[in-house]
Amino acid sequence: MAKISSDRIAVPIIIALSILIPIVVIILMYLPERYNVFGTQSGTFPFFHAVLNGSTAILLTVGYFLMSIKEYKWHRNVMIMAFVLSSVFLVSYVISKISNEPVPYGGEGMLRYIYFFILITHIILSAIIVPLVLFAMYRGLTGQYDKHTKVARWTFPIWLYVAVTGVLVYVFMWPYY
Repeated sequence: MAKISSDRIAVPIIIALSILIPIVVIILMYLPERYNVFGTQSGTFPFFHAVLNGSTAILLTVGYFLMSIKEYKWHRNVMIMAFVLSSVFLVSYVISKISNEPVPYGGEGMLRYIYFFILITHIILSAIIVPLVLFAMYRGLTGQYDKHTKVARWTFPIWLYVAVTGVLVYVFMWPYY
């Protein structure tokens, strides 16, 4: 009964955040004016974001391994760390969008097509991953393991893809920062 009661609060919050977060990011990307809050160079945030994404990918892989060997307490802790890093990334990404003008990709030829394929799939799946991660975390932390497993089957590969492609986007963009 307590789980159903907590679902009445948590599910609408998760849905609201899943809608609000992508909308805020889109609005910030199209701000007419930038406010460089920390006085940073344009390449500072992307490097930090690549480190966060790479670290998240490693934690996700470790978390998956720990789950596969039934080390559930360690799995939980590692996945919480991955969630924290992703949350730090999101806050930092929002600050970077407020602070710096977008940097255009300058590559040509086949690399340009590869870059935009990676970027577009990364952006789309970044929006999709928000509710998946929030539901997976909520279901796991509230002991709803059957529901957690069902959503985590989709969450893990998409979240890992988003983390890895986040690093790849940085690698492609590095010469232009």
